[in-house]
Amino acid sequence: MIRNIQTVIPGIATSDGAGVKLRRSLGGQQQVRLDPFLMLDEFSSNDPNNYVAGFPAHPHRGFETVTYMLEGHMLHEDHLGSQGHLKTGGVQWMTAGRGIIHSEMPQQDSGAMRGFQLWINLPANEKMKAAGYLDIQAENIPKISLPNGGAVKVIAGAFENEGESITGPIQGITTAPLFLDVHLPPNAEFAHRIPQELNAFIYIYEGELEVGGPMRAVPKQAAIVLGDGDRLKTKAGSLGAQFIVLAAKPLHEPIVQHGPFVMNTRAEIEQAIDDYQNNRFVIS
Repeated sequence: MIRNIQTVIPGIATSDGAGVKLRRSLGGQQQVRLDPFLMLDEFSSNDPNNYVAGFPAHPHRGFETVTYMLEGHMLHEDHLGSQGHLKTGGVQWMTAGRGIIHSEMPQQDSGAMRGFQLWINLPANEKMKAAGYLDIQAENIPKISLPNGGAVKVIAGAFENEGESITGPIQGITTAPLFLDVHLPPNAEFAHRIPQELNAFIYIYEGELEVGGPMRAVPKQAAIVLGDGDRLKTKAGSLGAQFIVLAAKPLHEPIVQHGPFVMNTRAEIEQAIDDYQNNRFVIS
C-alpha cells in the first residue's frame, strides 16, 4: 500500500542559537510533531551574517539530536570534554540523555553553511541514560548509485538495493530510525519500503517532487507527513529532486517540553531545570 500525503507542515523562518537563521517545520509550534520526531530545522545560507554567531553553550536533556551537514564546517564541544568536527557530508548523532551542555560553532567566516538538525525523542526508560555522541564522516556513510542515475545516502536504518540490504552507520536505537538522503535526476522515480508501524515524513530541499499514488506535487522546505501504508513512491520533476526521508517507531508516551528539555512529566522538567541551574549536569 502506497503512503499518500497526510499533512504538509511548512518550514517557518526563525532564528536560534546566537541568531542563526533557519526554517523550522516540525516543532515550529509546540504540538506540531510526529512521534518520535520533535523538531526539524533546515539551515541554509551563503551569508555569514546568518550563521557565524553559531550556537554557544546550551543544555539538552531527554532526547537525541541529529545534525546532517550538507555544506560547511562546525565544531562541537561539550561539558564532558568531547570535541568533534562536523564537515560537509558528515553527521553527528548526539544522545543528550540525562544531560549535556554543548556548543556548535561555525569554523568558517564565508561560503555556504547548509544542513539539518533533527530532534528525536527518547523513551521514558532511556531519558536519563548517559550522554554521548558519534561523529560520522562523509566517507563512512554508504552512498548507493541508482539505475536511473540517482543516488541514496544511508545515514540510519537500511536500504534495499538489487536484493542487497545496505545499512547505515546508525543502528540499534529503540525507535529504529530510518534516515535517507535521496538525489534524483529529472523525471526519475524512487520507491522504498517503509514498514507500516513507522511514522514517516520527507523534506524536499532542492528541485521538484511528486509523492503517493496517485502522484501529487509537494512543496519544498516543508515536512511532508506520510499516511498509512508500507511503501514510499516518488517522482522528480523536470529539475530533479533532492530530499531526505525520515521514519521511526512512535513511542506513544506523554511529552512535556520546556525549551531544550523534553521529558514525560512537569515534575521531571522542573527537576531538569533545577539540575541545570545547580550545575548537576557536569556530573553526567
